[in-house]
Amino acid sequence: MKLYHCNGARSMRSLWLLNEMGVPFELVELPFSMEGLRTPEYLSISPLGRVPCLVDGDTVVFESGAITQYLCETHDVKGLGRAPGDPERAEWLVWLHYAETMAVHGASLVQQKVFIAKPDRSPVVQKLESRRLEKALEVIDRHLADRDYLLKSGFSAVDTNVGYSVHLAKGFVPIDPFPNVVAYYERLSARPAFQKAAASVPLNEQAPKGAAR
Repeated sequence: MKLYHCNGARSMRSLWLLNEMGVPFELVELPFSMEGLRTPEYLSISPLGRVPCLVDGDTVVFESGAITQYLCETHDVKGLGRAPGDPERAEWLVWLHYAETMAVHGASLVQQKVFIAKPDRSPVVQKLESRRLEKALEVIDRHLADRDYLLKSGFSAVDTNVGYSVHLAKGFVPIDPFPNVVAYYERLSARPAFQKAAASVPLNEQAPKGAAR
């Protein structure tokens, strides 16, 4: 298996999950720039020129949520997925896709605070997206009131997806008002697989030239 990844990008989700699974894979790190992600070679693998992209033999998967589901259905030896028929399957799927809901608001703030030139940034958009991100964190905070992880049974692959979205969110909005989220993030960030995958530079301090998914 081969994972294409940019430091600081959403591909951290997939890298983190692979580290949790402990399966062998090759990591291909690309520059977080238009030039690095739009080469003919990479576009022939990932048609939008974004990361992550997972290549497993003849199978190519290039959406982070799809990569999570694919890995859990094909390479899960640690019980991080929830198969059809499992009592937690529906809840697992909800959180898998909720992670993307959160990341959309985070990505909008990345655009506003990193990509877009200062004169063209919109205070209204920043305020709106920050509030939407806070509301998304409120939902997680309430959900975590009686558990350590998103599923009552314990840590699973969806914690890598939602956990990354929290990791992204904390660069743009304070998470202190959400004590359960703070404790959740502390548990996640203490995991060796998280630490191995985490970017060394916070997203809101980078100045990349490209876009990643």
